[in-house]
Amino acid sequence: MQQVHTVDELRSAVAAWRRAGESVALVPTMGNLHDGHMSLVSLAAAHAERIVVSVFVNPTQFGPNEDFDSYPRTLDQDSRKLAEVGVDLLFVPSVREVYPRDVSLSTIVSVPEITDQLCGAHRPGHFDGVTSVVCRLFNICSPDVAVFGQKDYQQLVVLRQMVADLHLPVTLIAAPTARSRNGLALSSRNGGLSEEDRQTASAIFETLEFIASELRRGRRDFVTLQAEAIELISASGLEPDYVEIRTADTLRAPAADSARLVVLIAARIGGVRLIDNLLVDPG
Repeated sequence: MQQVHTVDELRSAVAAWRRAGESVALVPTMGNLHDGHMSLVSLAAAHAERIVVSVFVNPTQFGPNEDFDSYPRTLDQDSRKLAEVGVDLLFVPSVREVYPRDVSLSTIVSVPEITDQLCGAHRPGHFDGVTSVVCRLFNICSPDVAVFGQKDYQQLVVLRQMVADLHLPVTLIAAPTARSRNGLALSSRNGGLSEEDRQTASAIFETLEFIASELRRGRRDFVTLQAEAIELISASGLEPDYVEIRTADTLRAPAADSARLVVLIAARIGGVRLIDNLLVDPG
């Protein structure tokens, strides 16, 4: 596996693959890789002949009181894992390489409306940071496909809108959420949980399954159902940010006849913020 640190090095490698007629997949990450990330790489391998993984802890998607400085950086370990699963190139740029000017003066890519709700309401500016860095990575790498985890469902919807709005020539592929045995969605931030916290956090997936079951039974009293779920989450020992039922494609409030729904939860425990979701076809 080749490891590069500059835009020119990455573009040179991709250009050589293009000359050979090979397709390219990009898997953007912030490192501290786990089995969920490896599932993204496996999915990328099914859609392209060459795989690029980026490891970049993006400062623009962290708020002033969030964990940018303490976010785990495990590059040596990450590099070994990626080499073992056949990644062709690991891109590890500096902040200056991604944002050539001062970060605070750099161009912002912003998707309106979708980013003002759910996690966007609790983390102002977060999604502007996500779209700004992902757009840069797409421009740097020019991949045919890019793979993102479905766990970050709002992020996925936002990026799909960005790609459509900017006519970007890349296909986004959603990888199913990888989970531990108790249903907890795998996340780099799970490393900050105690074993007891991990058990408590299983209530998130249990609550998602409860709501999905009720929706499939025909319930459409969405506001009441969300309130019941908030009570379940709170009773388990978690501090909920939100529990929301939305339309899967647009994240707008659902109607009684909405065909495809997504249930989204964000909650905190032990100083760690966890998110999860479940797609539901009410039938």
